Amino acid sequence: MTNSVIQGLPRWTLAVPPLAFVVLAGTWHRDLGAVLLILVCLGLGAAVIAAVHHAEVVAHRVGEPFGTLILALAVTIIEVALIVTLMASGGDKAASLARDTVFAAVMITCNGILGLALVVGSLRHRVQEFRVQASYSALSVTTALVTLSLVLPTFTTSAPGPQFSSAQLAFAGVTSLVMYGVFVFIQTIRHRDYFLPVAPDGEVDEDEDHHAAAPSGKTALLSLGLLFVCLVSVVGLAKTVSPKLESAVESAGAPLAVVGVVIALLVLLPETVAAVRAALRNRLQTSVNLALGSALASIGLTIPAIAIASIWLSGPLVLGLGSKELVLFALTVVTGMFTLSTGRATLLQGAVHLAVFSAFLFLAVSP
Repeated sequence: MTNSVIQGLPRWTLAVPPLAFVVLAGTWHRDLGAVLLILVCLGLGAAVIAAVHHAEVVAHRVGEPFGTLILALAVTIIEVALIVTLMASGGDKAASLARDTVFAAVMITCNGILGLALVVGSLRHRVQEFRVQASYSALSVTTALVTLSLVLPTFTTSAPGPQFSSAQLAFAGVTSLVMYGVFVFIQTIRHRDYFLPVAPDGEVDEDEDHHAAAPSGKTALLSLGLLFVCLVSVVGLAKTVSPKLESAVESAGAPLAVVGVVIALLVLLPETVAAVRAALRNRLQTSVNLALGSALASIGLTIPAIAIASIWLSGPLVLGLGSKELVLFALTVVTGMFTLSTGRATLLQGAVHLAVFSAFLFLAVSP
């Protein structure tokens, strides 16, 4: 590997992805003792940090909003593969896995990631600005997709229980994919300027990437490949620790759905770190793009994939949300509307989102 290719990439960012993948290969389908569990956790944390670095390199090369879109898509595609794999091997116990994972992703992104970015950004910059057109459109599409895919199955009558019939599931899958495709077209082509970070008037531009030279094409391609390796390692290592999580959850007497929440938290760590770092650099629009874009990708890609996988998957597929989840989703939508309607964010708005997210976590453990 020539120096021209690795220019601008610290040595640790080159070493961590293959090492994390080696840890994944060495611990896959093995019973984790104390030492191996610590090794897996260390590999998981290092892979997350490296993934964020390589995502920023790629983003600097291709520009916004393509950079945040690449990270959201990469994580979601691997997450979908993980869900389908677990459903294929989980039988009836995995009937609600897709619903629990997608809803957890929505709550984590729209409340956890967004709220954390608002809080840390406001603590440093007091008030931050973002574009209402982009944020409101992303929230509206998210609301529509969640309603059509996760809320309606609770009230339909063609199939028993909170489930879609085959025709309804096919309709939901096609609709989700089309709506997500239209949103990506608007984000990257038709109205790309809506999703670009806001430059505050009268303030020094704190985005170092704006002044630094863009990485070469070879460097960006290398980072893209290493980003993929990191994300595979993150999802794989999260799945590796899931049996220990299941044992701990069962020992504590908590619902099994908690495992899906914890895995979703681990898988979404790269977006969380990237969103917080963007907010600290006073680029809140990038944080909003990451949070809402990840929620959209999770729904828009997972539901079509599950619809296709249901052709050969045996057992029921529970998609409808319960009453508790419906209340939390309604609260998330209303809170998001108030937060994203002004184009300016303060500490209070972030605290409200984190309060809703904390309620989601608490009620997941203690329903």
